[in-house]
Amino acid sequence: MPDLRVGIGIDAHALKDGVPLVLAGVEFPGEPGLVGHSDGDVISHALIDALLGAANLGDIGGLFPSDDPRWQGASSIDLLERAYALVREEGFELVNADCVLIGERPRIAERRGELSARLTAALLAEPDRVSVRATTTDGLGFTGRGEGLAAHAIALLGRR
Repeated sequence: MPDLRVGIGIDAHALKDGVPLVLAGVEFPGEPGLVGHSDGDVISHALIDALLGAANLGDIGGLFPSDDPRWQGASSIDLLERAYALVREEGFELVNADCVLIGERPRIAERRGELSARLTAALLAEPDRVSVRATTTDGLGFTGRGEGLAAHAIALLGRR
């Protein structure tokens, strides 16, 4: 049987005016940003947890604790690269990942390729291995009221 591992990650952060919005390592000027210890990038954070979970390496909070000043304002793409390096050290490679942004805005359809390409580059993956999608909650919950954004990610790893 092939050694395949799947992991799921979920993240959510509040929105705040005057903070840059970064999603999958890409900035969205003119949009309220996400409050977090790092840059608050919910897509990257969910993907980090999915990768770590698949490799049985804990979670983002254990690897990059929010009470550690080293990670204050850190680029989540940098954190993703660091987490994936640990996953590779354990002998795993990304088979594919699927990420879903949950919120009413921003609309990412026109920039979906850019988001996917940024994650793909961080994971040293083939272009068709990482997808980024979005959905709304039709006005329901904190994402529907525009109070925050959430993301879910799933990652499939294979042992080299």
